[in-house]
Amino acid sequence: MNADRRHDAQTRSLLERLAEAVRGGPVDREALLAGLRAARTRDLFDADALAMLEGVLGTAETQVRDVMVPRSQMVVVEKDAPRAEVLKAVVESGHSRFPVVGDDKDQVAGIVLAKDLLRHFAAADAGEEPAFAVREYLRPAIFIPESKRLNVLLKDFRANRNHMAIVVDEYGGVAGLVTIEDVLEQIVGDIGDEHDVDEGTAIVQLGDARYEVRALAPVDEFESAFGVELGDGQQDTVGGVVTAALGHIPRRGEKLTLGRLQFRVLRADNRRPHLFEVIVLPDAG
Repeated sequence: MNADRRHDAQTRSLLERLAEAVRGGPVDREALLAGLRAARTRDLFDADALAMLEGVLGTAETQVRDVMVPRSQMVVVEKDAPRAEVLKAVVESGHSRFPVVGDDKDQVAGIVLAKDLLRHFAAADAGEEPAFAVREYLRPAIFIPESKRLNVLLKDFRANRNHMAIVVDEYGGVAGLVTIEDVLEQIVGDIGDEHDVDEGTAIVQLGDARYEVRALAPVDEFESAFGVELGDGQQDTVGGVVTAALGHIPRRGEKLTLGRLQFRVLRADNRRPHLFEVIVLPDAG
């Protein structure tokens, strides 16, 4: 009984310290994090909960530019695209939302949802062959600045029931796009889906010289597959090698060349990279 009382007193004391950290005025983030980590060591919640709490706090300091899909990687459809071209984009990308553009990516006319296109394809399959025009299915596009904080963006997404926003730079040009999934991944970690590389497959060949490689792929397996020596032997995973070479946590869209191998970060969160595209560059000789 004394042990139970002592544990209760310790728990109350910890909760009081946490409450004190957030009471009355500005909060020092590092002090708050220290309190949360101390709570974790006392088993008030598990490691996953701590990671999510740290992710929540991180959204207040992370800007959209840090997590957006860069302009160069945006999958878009043109407003005058024929039906076959639109269907190809939907099938090959596996995405559910697409910016619709004019002559270039700066001319965003709106957003089209794959589910809205189903009505047309269903009618076509029934033999009705209706005329097709992407513009008939447009929904308004939301534009936001690169500097917007993720916590504010998430609040806006929830309030307006939007799942995608177009990111613009200080000159009004399109810098990329961001989805609600991109924001949530900063809190809960990577959200996989059926289009992601299988968990049991570390390296997948996409073409003659193009591969998808999981960040957790063992370095020795990678070296054997590509016939190279990677890193200095201090890291166990490909993600660790890339992180060490860059000197910071890789960001989505970031590129790094090591020898004849070019790495591009396909997926990453604020804690670690998850997936790379690796291209074997032509031999300079």
